[in-house]
Amino acid sequence: MNMKTVRQTAREKLKGYCRVCPQCNGKACAGEVPGMGGAGTGASFTSNIEALAAFRLNMRTLHAAKHPDTRCELFGQELLTPILAAPITGNNFNMGGALNEKQWAEAVIQGCLEVGSLACTGDAPDPTMYLTGVEVIAGAGGRGIPFMKPRELEEVYQCLRSAEKAGALAVGMDVDAAGLVTLPVSPKTKEEMKIIIANTSLPFIIKGIMTPDEAEIAIEVGAAAIVISNHGGRMLDHTPGTAEVLPKIAAVVRGRIPVLIDGGVRTGADVLKMLALGADAVLIGRPLITAAYGGGAEGVALAIRRMTNELKQVMVLTGCATLNDITRDVLV
Repeated sequence: MNMKTVRQTAREKLKGYCRVCPQCNGKACAGEVPGMGGAGTGASFTSNIEALAAFRLNMRTLHAAKHPDTRCELFGQELLTPILAAPITGNNFNMGGALNEKQWAEAVIQGCLEVGSLACTGDAPDPTMYLTGVEVIAGAGGRGIPFMKPRELEEVYQCLRSAEKAGALAVGMDVDAAGLVTLPVSPKTKEEMKIIIANTSLPFIIKGIMTPDEAEIAIEVGAAAIVISNHGGRMLDHTPGTAEVLPKIAAVVRGRIPVLIDGGVRTGADVLKMLALGADAVLIGRPLITAAYGGGAEGVALAIRRMTNELKQVMVLTGCATLNDITRDVLV
């Protein structure tokens, strides 16, 4: 199996929902929600791509970083790569249903574990979609992270109990999905978030942070990590790209909790840029949809392995022996 055959198969299975473009930049699918596009004009999706493209790399080749080490630690787990799978659901209405929710969750979880990474699972209007991801995580010995939508508190508590029962490494909430009209969801106050986080023994991740002030709130209410995300540009039109807001948010967090990020990451160079701007790890979304639909768990493993190898190559060419060496100094 290679990426060419994976993409060809994915194009057939995703027909009518994703074109599997040579460059996944949101231009061809703008406004296609449901589907794979960005909301409205698609500007938030394209902003993610453009924000990363704006940064250039300083080439350095007079150094001893000949065999880069991409290992990192997250929630007590040593990972071989800082590239994780983002939480995704909605295969029927966003991707055409060639994979059902269980097949999708198995593909990303098993594919990630094969390459020493971790996958997140998601939530959707049908609560069984969240539970399906949790069940697959339980079957993998808890090695996965389920994310719920910002549901009503009683539903949130049910989601927490199921994640705990599965032995999940952590649990998260897509607060950036607060505007969904297909779900009983809403923004959460600081007090509500404190109550939610106090009601679980698991590390709690808040996903959807886009401003320094909300990063500070996340730390104040007890979040174990944050994910900088504009939901792949699928919620609010005209937001900045995530790479654009990352430096200021990372400066506020100052290493107190891990900073994860998604949004437009397509190559190992993109991963390095995000780490240089202050992220501890990245989450990948759309590229792994192509990988899973085109090759199942093997396709997911192939995609992450390829991106990790690209990261290693870029680390060699920027003089970075470990992930800790990837600082703002590698960027022009």
